[in-house]
Amino acid sequence: MKTFHISLFCLVMLLFAACQTKKLPYIGEPELVTKVVDGKEVEETIYPAIPDFSFQNQNGETISGRSLDGKIYVADFFFTTCPTICPPMKKNLLKVYQAFKDNPEVGILSHTIDPAHDSVAVLKKYADDLGVTGNMWHFVTGNRDKIYEIGEKSYMVSAREDSAEAGGYIHSGHFILVDKNKHIRGMYDGTTEQGTAELLKDIETLLKEE
Repeated sequence: MKTFHISLFCLVMLLFAACQTKKLPYIGEPELVTKVVDGKEVEETIYPAIPDFSFQNQNGETISGRSLDGKIYVADFFFTTCPTICPPMKKNLLKVYQAFKDNPEVGILSHTIDPAHDSVAVLKKYADDLGVTGNMWHFVTGNRDKIYEIGEKSYMVSAREDSAEAGGYIHSGHFILVDKNKHIRGMYDGTTEQGTAELLKDIETLLKEE
């Protein structure tokens, strides 16, 4: 009887744990900030956030951090003439688009790292060829240095010219998951089906958390 009670207790605890919403980790080096609350000093952990930006999307609209307020979004870096990892990345990102295109809480932000070539018109054709419509998925262009800076300093991925690489550029194949407070909550291999499946699952998790 005692063994039965212990087993039943363990089962209940396992079911309770399974019902708890999983929280995704925060990516990046946190900073401890001292605050005064009710006359007492307390330490608060502050995680790095994506700073504001201003780029143009495939429709010629200005897209800034404020454009994504109230949304979680997936960011990546690419260029339209990329001969290597971009085609499989966009094929996989289309799965995210198809899964969440009707959800106003989810967005996608694809930054070109070749703004000299990838004009608004070029990005528009690229989006059209992929079958992307609506306001969920933004393909953005803008100042090259600002794109490289936000990629490497904020999203923590490589994004720059490199004559030794195919196509003349080097960039990460990662998809970056950003929450509504502009914190990075996950990084995924955008060139693989497994990485994309993990991203899809974590978007659902983050939507429940938010």
